Amino acid sequence: MSHPRLPFRTLSPQAYQGLVACKQALASGRLEKSLTELVYLRVSQINGCAFCLQMHAAALRDDGMDDTRIDSLAGWRVSTEYSERERAALEWAEALTQVTAGHAADETFAPLQAHFSDAEISDLSIAVALMNALNRLAIGLRL
Repeated sequence: MSHPRLPFRTLSPQAYQGLVACKQALASGRLEKSLTELVYLRVSQINGCAFCLQMHAAALRDDGMDDTRIDSLAGWRVSTEYSERERAALEWAEALTQVTAGHAADETFAPLQAHFSDAEISDLSIAVALMNALNRLAIGLRL
C-alpha cells in the first residue's frame, strides 16, 4: 500500500464520525450482518479498495462464512453459493455502485421487492452508498 495522502479521520472528525455512526446504525438494523458484509465486500471489489477488501473478507471469515462463498463473490452470477435474497442485494449493490451504467433500472429494483421490505431496501441502499463513500476516501486519500 502507498503512504496516506491526508489523515481524513482527524482532519474531518465530525464528518468521519457521521460515517461511522451510519455504519453502526446499519449494523444494528434490519439486515443480517452476513448480507451487509457481502455487499460491502462486493462494492469494494468493484471499486478496487484493497483496505476494504481485506477488512470485509476477514469480517466474513470471523463470522464463520465459508471460504468458498467469499472467494467466489466476484462471480456470484454464475455461482450456486448465493441465495435469491443475496443475489437481489448483490445486483442492487452493483447497480448503485455503477450507477452511470444503467441508472438503477426498474428491472434491477423489482427483484428486491420479492425478498426485502421497503425499510430493508432503504437500509441496503444506504449501506451501498456508505461503502462507496468509504471506498472513495480510502482509495483517494490512500488509507
